[in-house]
Amino acid sequence: MPLSCSDLSVMYGERRALDNFRISLEPGEVRALIGPNGSGKSTALQALAGLIRPASGHARIANEPVASMTRRTLAKKLAFLPQQPTAPDEMTVVQLVRQGRYPHVGLFRSYTIADERAIDWALESTGLSALADRSLQELSGGERQRAWISVALAQEAGILLLDEPTSFLDIGYQVEVLDLLHRLSRERGVTIVMAIHDINQALAVSDRISVLEKGRLRFDGLPEDLAAGRLIQDIFQVRGRFVQVADGTRPHFDVELARLQRTAARA
Repeated sequence: MPLSCSDLSVMYGERRALDNFRISLEPGEVRALIGPNGSGKSTALQALAGLIRPASGHARIANEPVASMTRRTLAKKLAFLPQQPTAPDEMTVVQLVRQGRYPHVGLFRSYTIADERAIDWALESTGLSALADRSLQELSGGERQRAWISVALAQEAGILLLDEPTSFLDIGYQVEVLDLLHRLSRERGVTIVMAIHDINQALAVSDRISVLEKGRLRFDGLPEDLAAGRLIQDIFQVRGRFVQVADGTRPHFDVELARLQRTAARA
């Protein structure tokens, strides 16, 4: 499902948190938003999801303004996973995931076989089937994160917006979540936009990358083109270089850690 915005600006009081942001995604595209803390990644996602009223500009889904849609209509098309979602600790995993079907079921209808299959698929896809009856308070931070990802999957929206989806996850589950998102884009045509801190993960899984700095879009293009310049070093104020792996996969960013290594050696 195509998603786009143009000249999108967001003000927090007198501060311009997002300045003329633009993005255009085709169905099934994976887009990574990267940038330092406070660069506007979360604000951009919230504006795309219709959760923030922009000072100017607008977001569209298939040329229909997001602002003109009812919340239920929008929820059938777009799912948004924030950084720190909350739910009652006594709620079970499956109860939480069932909430992802509310846009389809409503308040007074019973769940159909299709709804139950979507819930089962979401739990299985995130490796939580065995934990379905556990309360959220019994889960680790990583398990809770996967439970919230399950909610978004159960929603079966054509667009998935995720704010730091691999936070709190061990490296193994980070890889599994990113692989799942990639498969959703390729096998189901889901359009995915995710804010992510790990530059190498962004390089590995995204079709295009958008780089934000102080609310402004500094780069919007292919991962290979980003690796060809020095923008990452300049924006993040780090020393490092992009390295091309011999097997022909995308380059990865190798941060210069010599100073830390020297400190460790003295210790």
